Amino acid sequence: MATEKELYIAIVRGINVGGKKVLMADFKVLLEGLKYSNINTYIQSGNVIFRSAKKLEATLEKEIFNAMARKFGFVSPVIVTTFDYMKNVAGHNPFLKEKDIDLTKLHVTFLADEPSKEALKTISELSFPPDKFIIKDKTVYLYCPVNYGETKLSNKFFESKLKVTATTRNWNTVNKLVEIGEGLK
Repeated sequence: MATEKELYIAIVRGINVGGKKVLMADFKVLLEGLKYSNINTYIQSGNVIFRSAKKLEATLEKEIFNAMARKFGFVSPVIVTTFDYMKNVAGHNPFLKEKDIDLTKLHVTFLADEPSKEALKTISELSFPPDKFIIKDKTVYLYCPVNYGETKLSNKFFESKLKVTATTRNWNTVNKLVEIGEGLK
């Protein structure tokens, strides 16, 4: 009897920037070697949708991380979510309820784990106007009305304050990953 395969999305930080060059075709071959199926990549920055019988996202993260280190000779943070989680993220962005939000200024930072209550309390006291953030579960919704490239609300900021691995995607990419996933359901 065939095992039901779950649809996942992996987002890898720092691919094809800063000397970490990986062709998505090579990344796809890497994932095929891990016995993942229905592999689809989106743009050249480490976004991939795939099916796997494995259920623990942390296990998938570790497998991809270790395989990348062996095959490509470098390491990059990998965060894996279920397709359903990504769809929920796209459908519940609290900034979409605000007036005059520029969708091109929205980003989502994905966290490998839920932050501790202490870390959440500490970070909730911080503010960096005009940039804003809202944390829900393992997701940080960002609105950076000037320029994300200049915000203090970077991956490093969230990693240092929340003590968890983080990687960020713009709102368009989040929605595109959901769109691709919908086509695979």
